[in-house]
Amino acid sequence: MRILVVEDDPILADGLRAGLSLTGATVDAVETCEDADQALAASRYSAVVLDIMLPDGSGLDLLRKLRGRRDATPVLLLTARDSVGDKVSGLDSGADDYLAKPFDLDELAARLRAIVRREGGRAAPAMTHGAIVLSPADLSVTVAGEPINLSRREFAILAALMERPEQVRSRAELEERLYGWQEDVESNAIEVHIHNLRNKIGKDAIQTLRGVGYRMGAAR
Repeated sequence: MRILVVEDDPILADGLRAGLSLTGATVDAVETCEDADQALAASRYSAVVLDIMLPDGSGLDLLRKLRGRRDATPVLLLTARDSVGDKVSGLDSGADDYLAKPFDLDELAARLRAIVRREGGRAAPAMTHGAIVLSPADLSVTVAGEPINLSRREFAILAALMERPEQVRSRAELEERLYGWQEDVESNAIEVHIHNLRNKIGKDAIQTLRGVGYRMGAAR
């Protein structure tokens, strides 16, 4: 997952960036509604962690703006205000979930996986394609029941491809999923990760459509 954190507390934002990175996510962080709006207009995110109280306005106004332009990116509201009225207001504004501060990072990560899974139309927590089973919760992959050791970025590529196995993912799409703003991307990085994945899960598991991108091979 690539997550956008919108939080003006630098300590909390750094903690979220570090903690969510350990769950396999790529994390970008901004402090204001304006910066978040620009980030969402420029990049695709799996989900947004959105604080309500921000220096230049309410996160709810940003959320309404997002939904008003038919952007369905899943949003988890994060706030110190936990009254029923605040929760109702947030959910009615288009939020997918709501978590009050203080919170447990494991719970936040699980809630993010859940709203991303729902947005993708999946009910099961694990993704399956033939003999390949990928579990986002514990970052595990098995092939025909045998555990496979993948790097974080190999796992992220495989997860992106398995979300919609029939859909072709361009190299640019995969780079956007894997790399945050501060990270340099080598020109052949995706090709190297795909090559390594094929060596681990099977050379026919991932198809290359030359000049277009990649998708999962026929399920076996």
